[in-house]
Amino acid sequence: MKKLESREDIEYLVNSFYNKVVKDETIGFFFNDIAKVDWDQHLPKMYSFWESILFGQMTYKGNPMGVHFPINEIQAMEQKHFDRWLLLWRTTIEENFVGENADMAIYKSENIAKLMAFKMELARRL
Repeated sequence: MKKLESREDIEYLVNSFYNKVVKDETIGFFFNDIAKVDWDQHLPKMYSFWESILFGQMTYKGNPMGVHFPINEIQAMEQKHFDRWLLLWRTTIEENFVGENADMAIYKSENIAKLMAFKMELARRL
């Protein structure tokens, strides 16, 4: 197992994770059917997002919350979906990486999922 320490590692992690996501029965439909993700555009954004979070490289430009609200209006993004996202993310990390940055990627993802789940539920109530 190797340490998570470069942009190339993040690219491998993100690609491995989304390979699981698109096949997943619980959350894959959000990406495949609702958002109809253009992977050539989405993946580089995710590389930059995680590079910014883990390495402080401010390469990400965007509003992750804002992108998810329209999807949430079409199909509720519920706690069970975020739990599944977390499980796939954590599993992908643990299968491939060790060390402080791997642990941080899990920790940060848990915080992101909590915030997103809260905001998506709040938006559905308004």
